[in-house]
Amino acid sequence: MTVYIDPPDWPGHGRMWSHLVSDVSYDELHCFAAALGLPRRAFERDHYDIPSHRYADAVAAGAVEVRSREVVRLLHEAGLRRPKGRQVRRT
Repeated sequence: MTVYIDPPDWPGHGRMWSHLVSDVSYDELHCFAAALGLPRRAFERDHYDIPSHRYADAVAAGAVEVRSREVVRLLHEAGLRRPKGRQVRRT
C-alpha cells in the first residue's frame, strides 16, 4: 500500500493543508485515512485534506512525501483524478 502526501502549502480556514492521495484506489486511501483516525468528511473528490499538524503523523504511518504537482500527476496516471465541477458519487 502506498499513499502520497504533498507539503502543507495550501491555506484555508486559518491553517495550512496537505493533500493525501492514492495511486491505486480510493479504498486504499480510505483505509490509510481511517488508520490515521481521519474523519471521512476530510475526503474531497479524490484526496483527503490533512491539516499541517497531522503531516508528520501521515509520513510516520508510511505516506510518501511528494511535491504538489506530483500529487496531480499520480492521480491522473491512476485514473483517479476528479476535478472540481464534475458531479461524482462519494466512494
